[in-house]
Amino acid sequence: MSDRPSRPPHRPASNRPFGGQGGNRPFPPRRPKGGPAPAWEGDEDVALLYGWHTVSEALANPKRRFRKIMATENAVNRLAEEGLKLPIAPEIVRPSQIDKLLGPDAVHQGLLVQAEHLPSPRLRDVAKSDLVLVLDQITDPHNVGAIVRSAAAFAVGAIVTTARHSPPATGVLAKSASGGLEHVPFCLVTNLARALTELKDNGMLVVGLDSEGPADLEDTPLRAPLALVLGAEGKGLRQLTRETCDVLARIDLPGVIKSLNVSNAAALSLGMARRQLKRG
Repeated sequence: MSDRPSRPPHRPASNRPFGGQGGNRPFPPRRPKGGPAPAWEGDEDVALLYGWHTVSEALANPKRRFRKIMATENAVNRLAEEGLKLPIAPEIVRPSQIDKLLGPDAVHQGLLVQAEHLPSPRLRDVAKSDLVLVLDQITDPHNVGAIVRSAAAFAVGAIVTTARHSPPATGVLAKSASGGLEHVPFCLVTNLARALTELKDNGMLVVGLDSEGPADLEDTPLRAPLALVLGAEGKGLRQLTRETCDVLARIDLPGVIKSLNVSNAAALSLGMARRQLKRG
């Protein structure tokens, strides 16, 4: 079974490196005016989760609250074999019924659930973590989902991002995160610069990843608690974000290509940070 993330069926492919505000649209799309309300209509207050890893991790998370579960008979049997109990009775369907809701390219593996979003932790609680990620207007759900997956692998305490100009934790983002949403909470803030200042006031070292940083991240002294700040692909960190960081650092690459996709840069920087924190 593949974990390949899929593009939402309602949004055409884009040549831009990020999806812009299109990444914030409800998933699935809203119904036409005056039309009947489908059973799985998107809602900003509801997360749609699909695929084996995404749904099984959500089912294992006691903090998740489920509204509806749609599953094939094979998927229900597999969940039972794995010892995963369903908190509410599922609607047993054929795979084609889920295909109609998500599109034929979505790798749903017979599972689609409607759940409430996980609560956003308070910033002062986030500051108690030894390592956090801060995303400065990274809007593409595939990239953010991949970042969440890496964050879960490197035991990141939380991801701090703005409530606006960031994709919701649902649909494609959740699928790309492959269950990581259940382990790395999103702390949503209204003003990123103020949030960084608060993290600093609570003792965190705030390091911005920037191609023009004075030193390679590997050679930059790091300590816990640490916040790594990543900017949007192409645009990088915004000016006020750069000015608010304690220090800027770059990632030096030995090959011909000198830049990385933001999700790859996140994974690499988290690995460097974890090694330093372990030594220190």
